[in-house]
Amino acid sequence: MDTRAKACLGVAVFAAYLSTNAATLAGELVRFESAPVHLGQLQQRLARERGEAPKAADTIEGYLTKPEGDGPFAALVYLHGCDGLSEDAQKFVAQFVTGLGYVSLTVDSFATRGIKNACTQDAPRLLLARQGDALGALSYLSNLPFVDSQRIAVIGYSHGAMVALLLASNHQAEIFDVPRDRKFKAAVAYYPLCSVASEELIVPALIMIGELDAWTPATDCERWMKRRADRGAPAKLIVYPGAYHAFDSPAFADGREYLGHWLKYDPTAAAQSVQEMRSFLAAQFSH
Repeated sequence: MDTRAKACLGVAVFAAYLSTNAATLAGELVRFESAPVHLGQLQQRLARERGEAPKAADTIEGYLTKPEGDGPFAALVYLHGCDGLSEDAQKFVAQFVTGLGYVSLTVDSFATRGIKNACTQDAPRLLLARQGDALGALSYLSNLPFVDSQRIAVIGYSHGAMVALLLASNHQAEIFDVPRDRKFKAAVAYYPLCSVASEELIVPALIMIGELDAWTPATDCERWMKRRADRGAPAKLIVYPGAYHAFDSPAFADGREYLGHWLKYDPTAAAQSVQEMRSFLAAQFSH
C-alpha cells in the first residue's frame, strides 16, 4: 500500500472496526457538480457588462458506498488531505464508513482539476473550491433515496479538515449559492489549522490534533477555542500528548520529515481518535 493511502487514514487502526457486511471495496464512481459561489448583484452586473457568461460549475468525482439494506442511512462526506486521494485510501474509507453503518461519499477534489499534489499551492483559493465540492457532495447525497438528508456529516484530514471547519462556520451560508437549510449535521476535523474557521459555528465539531504537530499547531486550535468562548454550536478539541501530524497513519511508524514537518504515527492516539469519532457521530446522528 502506498504512503499516500496510509497518510489519509490510519488504516491499521480502522481495519479493526470494519464490519463484515461492508459494501463493495472501491465504491461506485459518481460525478456531481461543485456548489457555485454566490455572486452579488454588483458582481453579476459587472460580469454582464464584460460580456462574460456565467461560469459552469466544476464537475467533481467521488466514490459512493452504502451498507446492505434500504436505509435511509446516515452518511459521511470524506475530504482528503493536500496529497490527494489514492485508490487504496478510498477503498479503506468505504470499508470503514460502511462498517459503521453509514453511507460514504469520498470526494476527490483533484482528479477533474488535474491536480497531483496541493501541499504547496495557494491555500485560500483551493479551500474555497473544496468547500463547494463538499456542498456538492452534500446535495448529491441528499437526493439519494437511501440517505437521510438530515443526517449527513463531513470528515476531513489536514487540508480537508480545514475545509470541514470552514463548512461548520457561520459565514459559510453567505458564500455559496445553496439553500440556506442545506448544511452538514456535524464536522470531524483531524489535525486542521483551526484559525481558518469562524469563532461561531453553525454545527457541532470534533477536532483532534497532536500536541507536537508543527504543521497545523495544536496551540492554534487552543487559541481559537478560547476566542470562540463557546459561542454557537459546540466544539470539542482533543489534543493528544506527544503526538505529531498524521498521528493516525501507520506509514509514519518510524517518523518522517515531509516538506519540513515531522510526521509520526501514534497507535494510542489513533485508536482513541477512532473511538472519539464513533461516539461523536453516534451522538450527533441520534437526534
